[in-house]
Amino acid sequence: MESVPENNFPSLLAKIRGFLREEVFPLEREFLSRPFRELLPALSEKRERVKALKLWTPQLPKEYGGLGLKLTEFARVSEELGSTPLGHYLFNCQAPDAGNLEVLIEHATPEQKELYLLPLVRGEVRSCFSMTEPEHPGSNPTWMSTTAVRDGEDYVINGHKWFTSSADGAAFAIVMAVTNPDEPKPHKKASQIIVPTDTKGFRIVRNISVMGDEGSDYASHAEVVYEDCRVPQRNLLGREGEGFLIAQERLGPGRIRHCMRWVGICERAFDMMCEHAAHRELSPGVPLGSRQTVQAWIA
Repeated sequence: MESVPENNFPSLLAKIRGFLREEVFPLEREFLSRPFRELLPALSEKRERVKALKLWTPQLPKEYGGLGLKLTEFARVSEELGSTPLGHYLFNCQAPDAGNLEVLIEHATPEQKELYLLPLVRGEVRSCFSMTEPEHPGSNPTWMSTTAVRDGEDYVINGHKWFTSSADGAAFAIVMAVTNPDEPKPHKKASQIIVPTDTKGFRIVRNISVMGDEGSDYASHAEVVYEDCRVPQRNLLGREGEGFLIAQERLGPGRIRHCMRWVGICERAFDMMCEHAAHRELSPGVPLGSRQTVQAWIA
Protein backbone atom coordinates (compact mmCIF):
# COMPACT_ATOMS: atom_id res chain seq x y z
CA MET A 1 0.00 0.00 0.00
CA GLU A 2 1.23 3.50 -0.84
CA SER A 3 1.76 6.13 1.83
CA VAL A 4 -0.96 8.72 2.32
CA PRO A 5 -0.12 12.34 1.44
CA GLU A 6 -0.43 14.63 4.43
CA ASN A 7 -3.84 16.28 4.76
CA ASN A 8 -5.33 13.91 2.18
CA PHE A 9 -8.17 12.50 4.23
CA PRO A 10 -9.96 10.61 1.41
CA SER A 11 -6.71 8.75 0.69
CA LEU A 12 -6.41 7.89 4.38
CA LEU A 13 -9.90 6.40 4.40
CA ALA A 14 -9.14 4.44 1.24
CA LYS A 15 -5.93 3.09 2.78
CA ILE A 16 -7.75 1.95 5.92
CA ARG A 17 -10.56 0.43 3.88
CA GLY A 18 -8.10 -1.45 1.70
CA PHE A 19 -6.19 -2.84 4.68
CA LEU A 20 -9.38 -4.07 6.35
CA ARG A 21 -10.69 -5.76 3.21
CA GLU A 22 -7.39 -7.31 2.17
CA GLU A 23 -5.91 -8.32 5.50
CA VAL A 24 -8.64 -8.39 8.17
CA PHE A 25 -11.92 -9.53 6.61
CA PRO A 26 -10.36 -12.86 5.54
CA LEU A 27 -9.51 -13.62 9.19
CA GLU A 28 -13.01 -13.18 10.55
CA ARG A 29 -14.48 -16.62 9.84
CA GLU A 30 -11.77 -18.27 11.90
CA PHE A 31 -11.16 -15.57 14.47
CA LEU A 32 -14.68 -14.58 15.49
CA SER A 33 -15.58 -18.13 16.51
CA ARG A 34 -12.75 -18.33 19.08
CA PRO A 35 -12.20 -16.73 22.51
CA PHE A 36 -10.52 -13.36 22.15
CA ARG A 37 -7.60 -14.36 24.36
CA GLU A 38 -6.63 -17.08 21.89
CA LEU A 39 -6.36 -14.49 19.12
CA LEU A 40 -3.87 -12.19 20.84
CA PRO A 41 -0.66 -13.54 19.22
CA ALA A 42 -2.09 -13.26 15.70
CA LEU A 43 -3.70 -9.89 16.41
CA SER A 44 -0.38 -8.60 17.73
CA GLU A 45 1.15 -9.30 14.32
CA LYS A 46 -1.60 -7.33 12.61
CA ARG A 47 -1.16 -4.46 15.06
CA GLU A 48 2.51 -4.28 14.09
CA ARG A 49 1.38 -4.17 10.48
CA VAL A 50 -0.88 -1.19 11.29
CA LYS A 51 2.09 0.57 12.91
CA ALA A 52 4.20 -0.09 9.82
CA LEU A 53 1.48 1.51 7.67
CA LYS A 54 1.56 4.57 9.97
CA LEU A 55 -2.10 4.16 10.86
CA TRP A 56 -1.63 3.50 14.59
CA THR A 57 -3.81 5.42 17.09
CA PRO A 58 -5.18 7.77 14.40
CA GLN A 59 -7.27 9.66 16.96
CA LEU A 60 -4.28 10.89 19.00
CA PRO A 61 -2.31 14.12 18.53
CA LYS A 62 0.78 13.80 16.36
CA GLU A 63 3.09 14.40 19.32
CA TYR A 64 1.84 11.09 20.74
CA GLY A 65 2.30 9.20 17.50
CA GLY A 66 -1.23 9.64 16.17
CA LEU A 67 -2.54 11.29 13.03
CA GLY A 68 -4.02 14.32 14.78
CA LEU A 69 -7.49 13.77 13.32
CA LYS A 70 -10.37 16.06 14.20
CA LEU A 71 -13.42 14.49 15.86
CA THR A 72 -15.40 14.64 12.61
CA GLU A 73 -12.55 12.95 10.74
CA PHE A 74 -12.10 10.22 13.30
CA ALA A 75 -15.85 9.63 13.24
CA ARG A 76 -15.47 8.61 9.58
CA VAL A 77 -12.44 6.48 10.43
CA SER A 78 -14.45 4.84 13.21
CA GLU A 79 -17.18 4.05 10.69
CA GLU A 80 -14.64 2.27 8.48
CA LEU A 81 -13.07 0.40 11.39
CA GLY A 82 -16.52 -0.57 12.60
CA SER A 83 -17.03 -2.69 9.48
CA THR A 84 -15.25 -5.50 11.35
CA PRO A 85 -15.33 -6.36 15.07
CA LEU A 86 -11.53 -6.48 14.97
CA GLY A 87 -11.00 -3.02 13.47
CA HIS A 88 -10.72 -0.68 16.44
CA TYR A 89 -8.56 -3.06 18.45
CA LEU A 90 -6.07 -3.49 15.61
CA PHE A 91 -5.66 0.29 15.32
CA ASN A 92 -5.39 0.83 19.10
CA CYS A 93 -8.44 3.05 19.23
CA GLN A 94 -10.83 0.65 20.95
CA ALA A 95 -13.00 1.60 23.89
CA PRO A 96 -12.34 2.03 26.75
CA ASP A 97 -8.66 2.63 25.96
CA ALA A 98 -9.43 5.41 23.48
CA GLY A 99 -11.24 7.42 26.13
CA ASN A 100 -8.61 6.68 28.76
CA LEU A 101 -5.88 7.85 26.38
CA GLU A 102 -7.61 11.19 25.90
CA VAL A 103 -8.20 11.62 29.63
CA LEU A 104 -4.57 10.85 30.45
CA ILE A 105 -3.27 13.21 27.78
CA GLU A 106 -5.42 16.02 29.16
CA HIS A 107 -5.25 15.44 32.93
CA ALA A 108 -2.36 13.13 33.85
CA THR A 109 0.77 14.37 35.60
CA PRO A 110 4.14 13.79 33.93
CA GLU A 111 4.69 10.78 36.19
CA GLN A 112 1.26 9.35 35.36
CA LYS A 113 1.92 9.81 31.65
CA GLU A 114 5.19 7.92 31.92
CA LEU A 115 3.67 5.06 33.92
CA TYR A 116 0.27 4.70 32.27
CA LEU A 117 -0.20 6.81 29.14
CA LEU A 118 2.89 5.92 27.14
CA PRO A 119 2.58 2.11 27.52
CA LEU A 120 -1.06 2.49 26.47
CA VAL A 121 -0.08 4.56 23.43
CA ARG A 122 2.43 1.91 22.40
CA GLY A 123 -0.16 -0.85 22.78
CA GLU A 124 1.87 -2.65 25.42
CA VAL A 125 -0.98 -2.69 27.95
CA ARG A 126 -4.75 -2.26 28.09
CA SER A 127 -6.90 -0.39 30.56
CA CYS A 128 -10.49 -0.16 31.75
CA PHE A 129 -12.90 2.49 33.03
CA SER A 130 -14.75 1.55 36.21
CA MET A 131 -17.83 3.68 36.86
CA THR A 132 -21.14 1.76 36.63
CA GLU A 133 -22.41 0.10 39.81
CA PRO A 134 -25.06 -2.62 40.22
CA GLU A 135 -26.80 -0.71 43.00
CA HIS A 136 -27.35 2.45 40.92
CA PRO A 137 -28.38 3.31 37.33
CA GLY A 138 -25.35 3.57 35.08
CA SER A 139 -26.94 6.53 33.32
CA ASN A 140 -26.49 8.68 36.46
CA PRO A 141 -22.75 9.15 37.10
CA THR A 142 -23.45 11.48 40.05
CA TRP A 143 -24.97 8.67 42.13
CA MET A 144 -22.56 6.00 43.31
CA SER A 145 -21.52 4.25 46.49
CA THR A 146 -17.85 3.53 45.81
CA THR A 147 -15.70 5.67 48.08
CA ALA A 148 -12.06 6.75 48.15
CA VAL A 149 -11.06 7.90 51.63
CA ARG A 150 -7.78 9.68 52.37
CA ASP A 151 -5.52 7.78 54.76
CA GLY A 152 -2.07 9.25 55.19
CA GLU A 153 -0.64 9.63 51.67
CA ASP A 154 -3.05 7.09 50.18
CA TYR A 155 -6.63 6.66 49.09
CA VAL A 156 -8.44 3.59 50.38
CA ILE A 157 -11.09 2.54 47.89
CA ASN A 158 -14.13 0.41 48.72
CA GLY A 159 -16.95 -0.32 46.34
CA HIS A 160 -18.66 -2.56 43.84
CA LYS A 161 -18.63 -2.01 40.07
CA TRP A 162 -19.90 -3.96 37.11
CA PHE A 163 -19.91 -3.84 33.30
CA THR A 164 -16.32 -2.60 33.63
CA SER A 165 -15.52 -3.30 30.00
CA SER A 166 -12.17 -5.00 29.24
CA ALA A 167 -11.11 -5.27 32.90
CA ASP A 168 -10.09 -8.88 32.24
CA GLY A 169 -6.41 -8.57 31.31
CA ALA A 170 -6.20 -4.79 31.85
CA ALA A 171 -3.09 -3.34 33.50
CA PHE A 172 -4.94 -0.53 35.25
CA ALA A 173 -8.39 0.90 35.87
CA ILE A 174 -9.54 4.49 36.00
CA VAL A 175 -12.04 4.39 38.85
CA MET A 176 -14.84 6.80 39.64
CA ALA A 177 -15.21 7.06 43.42
CA VAL A 178 -16.74 9.50 45.89
CA THR A 179 -14.01 11.54 47.56
CA ASN A 180 -16.15 14.46 48.79
CA PRO A 181 -19.32 12.92 50.30
CA ASP A 182 -20.32 16.17 52.06
CA GLU A 183 -20.10 18.28 48.90
CA PRO A 184 -23.60 19.78 48.35
CA LYS A 185 -23.22 19.77 44.58
CA PRO A 186 -23.60 16.16 43.36
CA HIS A 187 -21.46 16.78 40.28
CA LYS A 188 -18.46 17.54 42.51
CA LYS A 189 -18.60 14.56 44.87
CA ALA A 190 -16.57 12.07 42.82
CA SER A 191 -13.02 11.89 41.52
CA GLN A 192 -11.14 9.68 39.07
CA ILE A 193 -8.25 7.62 40.42
CA ILE A 194 -5.82 5.30 38.63
CA VAL A 195 -5.76 1.82 40.16
CA PRO A 196 -3.28 -0.79 38.87
CA THR A 197 -5.15 -4.08 38.63
CA ASP A 198 -2.45 -5.90 40.60
CA THR A 199 -3.22 -3.72 43.63
CA LYS A 200 -4.25 -5.70 46.71
CA GLY A 201 -8.01 -5.39 47.11
CA PHE A 202 -8.80 -5.15 43.39
CA ARG A 203 -10.76 -8.28 42.49
CA ILE A 204 -12.57 -9.34 39.34
CA VAL A 205 -15.58 -11.37 40.45
CA ARG A 206 -16.59 -12.57 37.00
CA ASN A 207 -17.06 -11.64 33.38
CA ILE A 208 -20.74 -10.85 32.98
CA SER A 209 -22.62 -12.80 30.34
CA VAL A 210 -23.89 -10.52 27.57
CA MET A 211 -26.36 -12.19 25.20
CA GLY A 212 -25.09 -15.57 26.43
CA ASP A 213 -21.38 -14.84 25.99
CA GLU A 214 -19.07 -14.10 28.93
CA GLY A 215 -16.21 -13.15 26.61
CA SER A 216 -12.56 -12.93 27.61
CA ASP A 217 -9.76 -10.41 27.79
CA TYR A 218 -10.57 -7.24 25.84
CA ALA A 219 -13.94 -8.61 24.68
CA SER A 220 -15.52 -8.83 28.14
CA HIS A 221 -17.46 -6.88 30.76
CA ALA A 222 -16.44 -7.55 34.34
CA GLU A 223 -17.92 -7.29 37.80
CA VAL A 224 -15.22 -5.79 40.03
CA VAL A 225 -14.95 -5.39 43.79
CA TYR A 226 -12.66 -2.93 45.55
CA GLU A 227 -11.93 -4.05 49.10
CA ASP A 228 -9.66 -1.72 51.10
CA CYS A 229 -7.85 -1.10 47.84
CA ARG A 230 -5.01 1.26 48.71
CA VAL A 231 -3.32 3.50 46.11
CA PRO A 232 -1.18 6.64 46.55
CA GLN A 233 -2.90 10.00 46.33
CA ARG A 234 -0.61 10.87 43.42
CA ASN A 235 -2.80 8.49 41.37
CA LEU A 236 -5.59 11.09 41.41
CA LEU A 237 -6.46 12.34 37.92
CA GLY A 238 -6.92 16.08 37.85
CA ARG A 239 -8.26 17.53 41.10
CA GLU A 240 -10.61 16.10 43.68
CA GLY A 241 -14.23 16.53 42.70
CA GLU A 242 -13.53 16.66 38.96
CA GLY A 243 -14.59 13.07 38.26
CA PHE A 244 -17.89 14.00 36.63
CA LEU A 245 -16.29 16.75 34.53
CA ILE A 246 -13.58 14.40 33.26
CA ALA A 247 -16.17 11.71 32.57
CA GLN A 248 -18.16 14.13 30.44
CA GLU A 249 -15.04 15.05 28.48
CA ARG A 250 -14.50 11.42 27.47
CA LEU A 251 -18.09 10.25 27.12
CA GLY A 252 -19.25 12.98 24.74
CA PRO A 253 -16.80 12.22 21.91
CA GLY A 254 -16.94 8.53 22.82
CA ARG A 255 -20.67 8.34 22.08
CA ILE A 256 -20.08 9.77 18.61
CA ARG A 257 -17.37 7.21 17.90
CA HIS A 258 -19.51 4.35 19.22
CA CYS A 259 -22.42 5.40 17.01
CA MET A 260 -20.20 5.61 13.94
CA ARG A 261 -18.78 2.17 14.75
CA TRP A 262 -22.32 0.78 14.81
CA VAL A 263 -23.10 2.54 11.53
CA GLY A 264 -20.06 0.81 10.02
CA ILE A 265 -21.08 -2.70 11.03
CA CYS A 266 -24.69 -2.03 9.97
CA GLU A 267 -23.55 -0.84 6.54
CA ARG A 268 -21.48 -3.96 6.07
CA ALA A 269 -24.33 -6.20 7.20
CA PHE A 270 -26.62 -4.47 4.71
CA ASP A 271 -24.07 -4.93 1.90
CA MET A 272 -23.74 -8.61 2.75
CA MET A 273 -27.51 -9.01 2.72
CA CYS A 274 -27.80 -7.40 -0.71
CA GLU A 275 -24.95 -9.49 -2.07
CA HIS A 276 -26.57 -12.68 -0.79
CA ALA A 277 -29.92 -11.70 -2.29
CA ALA A 278 -28.29 -10.99 -5.65
CA HIS A 279 -26.20 -14.15 -5.90
CA ARG A 280 -28.12 -16.83 -4.00
CA GLU A 281 -30.23 -18.65 -6.56
CA LEU A 282 -33.53 -20.36 -5.84
CA SER A 283 -33.22 -22.09 -9.18
CA PRO A 284 -30.85 -21.56 -12.13
CA GLY A 285 -30.99 -17.90 -13.14
CA VAL A 286 -33.53 -16.98 -10.41
CA PRO A 287 -31.82 -15.06 -7.57
CA LEU A 288 -33.31 -14.71 -4.13
CA GLY A 289 -33.56 -10.97 -4.70
CA SER A 290 -36.09 -11.49 -7.50
CA ARG A 291 -38.79 -12.15 -4.89
CA GLN A 292 -40.90 -9.16 -3.95
CA THR A 293 -40.90 -10.06 -0.26
CA VAL A 294 -37.09 -10.08 -0.18
CA GLN A 295 -37.02 -6.78 -2.07
CA ALA A 296 -39.42 -5.33 0.48
CA TRP A 297 -37.23 -6.51 3.35
CA ILE A 298 -34.19 -4.89 1.78
CA ALA A 299 -36.05 -1.68 1.00
